[in-house]
Amino acid sequence: MTRVWQLLFVALLGATLTACGTTGQSSREGSERAVEINTELGLGYLQEGEYEEADRRLKRALDMDRRYAPAQAAMALLQERLGEEDAAERHYRRAVRLDGESSSTRNNFGRFLCEQGELERALDQFDAAVENPLYRTPEIPLTNAGVCLMRDGQNERAEDYFLEALRENSRFAPALLRVAQLRYEAEDYEGAQDYFTRYRAEAQQTPASLWLGVRLARELGDADAEASFGLSLRNRFPDSREARLYRESR
Repeated sequence: MTRVWQLLFVALLGATLTACGTTGQSSREGSERAVEINTELGLGYLQEGEYEEADRRLKRALDMDRRYAPAQAAMALLQERLGEEDAAERHYRRAVRLDGESSSTRNNFGRFLCEQGELERALDQFDAAVENPLYRTPEIPLTNAGVCLMRDGQNERAEDYFLEALRENSRFAPALLRVAQLRYEAEDYEGAQDYFTRYRAEAQQTPASLWLGVRLARELGDADAEASFGLSLRNRFPDSREARLYRESR
């Protein structure tokens, strides 16, 4: 057991003992803390890929309090990871019903719905996430909404969302790269280069970004940049789809 899990286990044990040894408000507080800790443990195990233990912890939390929205949201993530779409949606809906102000839950629910092909329902959740004035990272659901629209072929609507994300955070790399891609597809190569340069200043290169760099350099007649991006793509991501496309394009 790692040091983090040991500390959480001790905290859980302490909360349980406190609940057993007191009554009234102290007992309720101990029970509430136990629900919180089981949820935190469940999320930790989920992130580590230990799904069986995550399921056990989250079920324990929900057995204690089925109205605890974070536990419902965590169980939704777990069920999604397990491929149980119906169960995942059921838990997402419960979490949103219990706490509609949770922008992170709204964002995750929207992402899930997008994966299920439920575009308009997904956008409703992304928009609801952004409407919360206390949410610190609205650029995330805005970018997710744009990605969802791109998958549906609605590039103009998608770009509107990406640009709104950049108004919230001008350095948000995922939105910068998506706008560069859209401008490239629209044959606005100078505009694409501008957003691509801004992206490179904020993030590490990926197969997708390097492949875009190759194609942009070709269109702009920059043979040295094309060769440089191509070499990085071949050396760093030799088994990627983009590396294969690059080899075929030569």
